[in-house]
Amino acid sequence: MSTIRGIAEIVLWVHDLGAALRFYQDTLGLERLSPPEMKAPIFLRAGSGAAGVPQMIVLVPLAADAPAFGQRNLHHLALELAPEDFDREQARLQSLGFSIRSGKHPVVASRTMYVNDPDGNEVEFICRAPAN
Repeated sequence: MSTIRGIAEIVLWVHDLGAALRFYQDTLGLERLSPPEMKAPIFLRAGSGAAGVPQMIVLVPLAADAPAFGQRNLHHLALELAPEDFDREQARLQSLGFSIRSGKHPVVASRTMYVNDPDGNEVEFICRAPAN
């Protein structure tokens, strides 16, 4: 049996740190953990974490002359929502102009929706399916 308690970090290369920060901090509301004087990388809290280490998304800027991404290395990342927040978050993202895509998880009984971040990474929002 594994002793792993969860995912502590997802680290993303970004072309435009400002645009990525606006998406993850301002649009999604993730709390910045990095002190303001720390320009990069930027650490954002995505959850409390079961083992006392916060769950984080880390934004690491690429060099200004870095080529555009070809095929993404990251398929997508998923952020958990409470079931009672799912519809409200979907409406909020749509009101901000995001194109919402839906899907069906192949294993977990859940509701899912997807948007793209400024670098084209797919961001999934997932919650458990309502009890019947």
